Amino acid sequence: MALVLTEDQELLAQTARDFVRTNSPVSRLRALRDGQDMGFSPDMWQEMAQLGWAGILIPEEYGGAGMGLADLAVVLEAVGHNLAPEPFLSTVLLGGQLLADAGSPEQKQAWLSGIATGEKILALAYQEARSRYDLNRVSTQAAAEGDAWRLSGEKIQVLDGQNADALIVSARTAGEDNDPDGITLFLLAPDTPGVAIIPQTRVDNRAAALVNLDGVKVGAESVVGAVGQGFQTLSHIVDLATVGLCAEMLGGMSQIFDDTLDYLKTREQFGVVIGSFQALKHRAAKVFMEIELCRSVVMAVANAADAGESDLALLVSLAKARCSDAFILATNEGVQMHGGIGMTDEHDAGLYMKRARAAEMTFGDAAWHRDRWARLRGY
Repeated sequence: MALVLTEDQELLAQTARDFVRTNSPVSRLRALRDGQDMGFSPDMWQEMAQLGWAGILIPEEYGGAGMGLADLAVVLEAVGHNLAPEPFLSTVLLGGQLLADAGSPEQKQAWLSGIATGEKILALAYQEARSRYDLNRVSTQAAAEGDAWRLSGEKIQVLDGQNADALIVSARTAGEDNDPDGITLFLLAPDTPGVAIIPQTRVDNRAAALVNLDGVKVGAESVVGAVGQGFQTLSHIVDLATVGLCAEMLGGMSQIFDDTLDYLKTREQFGVVIGSFQALKHRAAKVFMEIELCRSVVMAVANAADAGESDLALLVSLAKARCSDAFILATNEGVQMHGGIGMTDEHDAGLYMKRARAAEMTFGDAAWHRDRWARLRGY
């Protein structure tokens, strides 16, 4: 597998970096944090969609580009450089890909084109209290009532849940709380009677929500995929979203490292730049090596996803474990090497540190993915 970008990907990456650098400085994140509770800018999302980014993975018949995850990854890396909080994870990688993978023709027609144009926001509600990262731990119940279903339960950490035009909810239609079989996915409107959405803000200022379902009645047309077979679909889609998140994390760790290097080259102590100190050189070299390893594994797993490789889950866990550790290392070193200013809200280092913490805990932390990698390898 060639771990290099194609000519088209190089062009896409440069376009994305130029746009994000010009239109989404990190200072915008503070304005979003202090000014409103959506967690992102709808206007910026529209501009990104007009560039075709929201539709990269959407099939051409629904207004998308029909490209691959490796192509989207270069855009997400650019987005990660400047911590742009637009809803790629919630809408493009989770909701959009789930409908593209398992949705009915009617569901695809109703939603995919709107995602590609940036007009529709989707949210996937699958996590529950005490489930940690296990997708099979679903206690939300869906009871059959003739051709309809009635849903009851609570979902946590629903990315962009308060902004969504539609929710995709996992619920149990058969089996025990931790069975992989018997999980069904439902597409429903957030204003459906019985749905209560409680907005929350994560440590990185991204929008999430609690979603309470109190006897929510939906029709048979709301089922996404086959009844009782949602776990397989959910597992695949979360793996794809994890690849996208790793690409974004790669951008974030690269940027904080570049900022730290610039500081090491200009900050003087005892009449010399601190970058000349051997101890700091060693620490910077370690961060550089970890970032380069992450770059290789992110490119490998994105290409494996596009090729439909059988060991995709193994590579996903490898990538997420490495990127989680490396992003935290890069931000820790960035804050420490900047000294006192790195601890202030006015400096960007703390924003990257918060994003690193939240990203690590999304879709499974490093320890969970190392454990999954070991289990998949038969250890």
